[in-house]
Amino acid sequence: MHEQGKSVAVVCLVIAMALWGSSFIALKLAFAELPPLWVIFGRMALGSLVFLLAWHWRGQMHYRVGDWKYLLGLAACEPCLYFLFEALALQHTSAAQAGMVTALLPLLVAVGAFIFLRERISRITLAGFLLALIGAVWLSLAGSADKHASNPLLGNFYELLAMVCAMGYTLLLKHLSSRYSPFLLTAMVAFVGTLFFLPLALLSAPLPTSVSPLGLGAVAYLGILVTVGAYGLYNVGVSRLPASQASGFTNLIPVFTLLFAILLLGESLNTMQILAAVLVFAGVLLSQWRGTRVVPAGVLD
Repeated sequence: MHEQGKSVAVVCLVIAMALWGSSFIALKLAFAELPPLWVIFGRMALGSLVFLLAWHWRGQMHYRVGDWKYLLGLAACEPCLYFLFEALALQHTSAAQAGMVTALLPLLVAVGAFIFLRERISRITLAGFLLALIGAVWLSLAGSADKHASNPLLGNFYELLAMVCAMGYTLLLKHLSSRYSPFLLTAMVAFVGTLFFLPLALLSAPLPTSVSPLGLGAVAYLGILVTVGAYGLYNVGVSRLPASQASGFTNLIPVFTLLFAILLLGESLNTMQILAAVLVFAGVLLSQWRGTRVVPAGVLD
C-alpha cells in the first residue's frame, strides 16, 4: 500500500511539473493582452470558483492551536509574494530563462530545511547549490535584450525571489499536510489570492474592454488547469513524500518550459546560455548525488 501511494505521488508530481512548465507560456500569452495583476486575479478567481463548486470533497481539517501562523506564512509565500515576483519576472525575462531558474528550488528547499528544520546538508549538496547558483547567474548575464526578454538579469532575479517564496511554501505545506487535506490547502491559495490581488489589480490598471479568445483562454488555462490542477497534484505529492524529495521533481519544470517555449513561442537560448543551463542542471544533480534526507514532520513546532 505504501509503494502504491508513492507511485501515485510520483505521477501527480510529474503531471504538476508539466502544467507548471506550461504556465510560463500561458502567462506570457496572457500578459501580452492583459495587465499582469489582472491576469493573476483572474486565475485565482477562476480557481476559487472551481473549489467552491467542489467543496463537498474538501477532505480533512484538524486545526491545532498555533496553526494560524503557519497558514498565514503559507499564504504569504504563495500566492501573495510568489505571484508578484513571477509577474515581475516574466515582464523582463523569457519563459525559457525563468523556467531554468526554477531548477534552483530543490537546493533552496535543502537550505531551508537546514535553517528551519535543523536538517544537515552535506558538502556535496552545498557544492551543488553553489554550482547551480553560478549557472543561474551566468544564464542571466549571458542573455541579451530581445522581444522575449527586455532585461533578463532583472527578470531572472525576480524569478529567484519567487523560488525563495516557493521554498517557504513547500516547507510549510509539508508541515501542515498531516492535518489539512490537499484540497483545503490548495483552495486556500486560490481564495487568499483572489482577495489579495483584486485591490492590487484595481489600483494597477483598468481592465481592458476587449480581449482576444487566446488571451481569455490563457487565463482560463491558468485558473483551472494550473491553479487547481497543478497545485492540487503538487499538494497530493508533498503530502505523501518528504518535502525535500518532492521538491526534486521541480527539476522537470525547466525541461517542460523550454520545450513549450520553443514549440509555442519561438524562444531559444544562445550558446552561452545553453552552457549555463547545463551548469545549473549539473549543480542540481551533484546536490542529489547522495540522495535526500527525509524532512522530519513537526519540527517547526
